[in-house]
Amino acid sequence: MAACVQGLFDPKLVLAYNLIQFEHGMSLPEFIQCFGTETACVDAPYRARWPAGFVCPRCGGSAHCVVGSGSRRRLQCNTSHIQRSMTAGTFFASTKLPLTTRFLAIYLLSQSKTGLSALALKRRIGVSHPTAWLMHHKVMEAMADREAAHRLVGAVEVDDAYLGGERAGGKPGRGSENKVPIADAVPLNDKGHPLYVKVTQIPGFTNDAISKWARSNLAPGTAVLSVRSGIFRGGDRGRLHAQRGNRQQSQAA
Repeated sequence: MAACVQGLFDPKLVLAYNLIQFEHGMSLPEFIQCFGTETACVDAPYRARWPAGFVCPRCGGSAHCVVGSGSRRRLQCNTSHIQRSMTAGTFFASTKLPLTTRFLAIYLLSQSKTGLSALALKRRIGVSHPTAWLMHHKVMEAMADREAAHRLVGAVEVDDAYLGGERAGGKPGRGSENKVPIADAVPLNDKGHPLYVKVTQIPGFTNDAISKWARSNLAPGTAVLSVRSGIFRGGDRGRLHAQRGNRQQSQAA
C-alpha cells in the first residue's frame, strides 16, 4: 500500500504543468461586473468609437448633449444638432434585445473552447432559437472578419499542415484531393511562449500562395520561425532569410 501511495507522487509520473491552459481569462463574475447593466454595455461601443471623446461627423465639434436613456441614448451635437446613436453601424444596431443579452452571447461564444451551438446559446440566454441562431451567426461572422483583417507582429512560428484525409480513395500524401492545405501561425511572447494560433486555409504551398498569405497575415518586420525551410523561405517569397538553430528565421518584407 505504501509503495502504491509513494508511486502516485513519483515526479516521473506527474504530468507537465501547461501554463497556457491556466492563463487567466475573464470569469463570469468579472464579466457581470463589467457588463452587467445596460449603461455599462452602452459605454463600451462609445469608448471604442470615440476613445478621445465625442466628435461630430458633420462639423467636427465636441460639444454635445445626451438625448434619451439606456440603450436608446443618442449624442446630439450642440452646433449641427445631428444625432448619433451609440450603437449605430455596429453589431448591436437594430435590435430589440437588451444589450446585456447581446454582450452575454458574445462572452459565451468567445469563451467556449469547444464551440457553442445555437441551440445551446438559446438555453443559456433565454431567447428563441431563430434569435439565438441569428446572434450566433453574427458573432461568428464578426469574429471571422476581425481575424481576417488582423495581421501578426513580432516573433511568429509558422508551419504547414493538412486537414482531412479521412475519406477513402484518391491519391495518398500531400497532394491528395481529400486534404485541405492550411497554414498555422503562432505568435510568441517575449519569453518565446505561444499566445494563440491563427489557422488559414490556402490554395496550396506554392510560392504565390505563401507570398499572398504572408502579405495578408504578417505585418512588415515580423520575425518568422519555421522548421519547414523548404516551404516558408525568403527570397522569392518576399522575406529575408536567416538561420537560427534548427529552425529557419525569416523577416516579412
